Amino acid sequence: MSFSISGKTAVVTGAANGVGLAIARHFLDEGANVMFADMDEARLVDEVGARGDEADHARYFAGDLREKLAVANLLSATIDAFDRVDILVNASRQMVLSDPLNPDDDAVESLMQQNLMTSLRLSQSFARRMIRQAEEDESEGPAGSIINLSSIAARRTHPELLAYSVSSAALDQATRSLAVALAQHRIRVNAVAFGSVMSASLRGAIKEHAKFRAEIIEHTPLSRIASPGEVAEAVQFLASDGSGFMTGQILTIDGGRTLIDVVDAPAH
Repeated sequence: MSFSISGKTAVVTGAANGVGLAIARHFLDEGANVMFADMDEARLVDEVGARGDEADHARYFAGDLREKLAVANLLSATIDAFDRVDILVNASRQMVLSDPLNPDDDAVESLMQQNLMTSLRLSQSFARRMIRQAEEDESEGPAGSIINLSSIAARRTHPELLAYSVSSAALDQATRSLAVALAQHRIRVNAVAFGSVMSASLRGAIKEHAKFRAEIIEHTPLSRIASPGEVAEAVQFLASDGSGFMTGQILTIDGGRTLIDVVDAPAH
């Protein structure tokens, strides 16, 4: 069974930095056509412009995907560039601290829009295109794969991350529901829920708080922090035919952290 994604077309949101960028780069290195999508146009231009010989296989779309029109425009731009779409990776996500006892704290509403509704709208829009492609091709093979990026916060209790935890849990349930709804169309929907990954934001937090790294490692059985590339490889697995009988699953990448019951572990 092959884990290849060569020749397939993938859209990766949140692709200007962090885990999203690592996924987009990895997919490009693995031979896929990749649409880099994010709000940060300057970073997208720098990234895609630096691809050299791979430029024909990389495009970028800059826009606020919380807006419905931007979602439609992203799909159109992808079809214009590559004629089809086979893989959608919803990697655009946000984490903010929230006050669970403050009724004026709008973090829950904001993160539900960013982490849940944006991914849901993108999935619905791109799934319709995948269904149409399969009908036009008269193919009986896989029609598409959608992968959401979630968090182990969906299963852990961190009151200061109420908004992030709730939006992650909602995204997990949306993943399961869409998986069942789209199974008849041969579109698989899965998610990757990860713990501590050495992104730019985590690196900054560690630099600001000297003991932070040691605390994370202490609460992670594998005693290290994951690299963005490890998440990218897991996403490739879910995007490939090698996971062809998997749908509605939340694949956990956390070094074993959710296997132990520690209530005072750092929230990242």
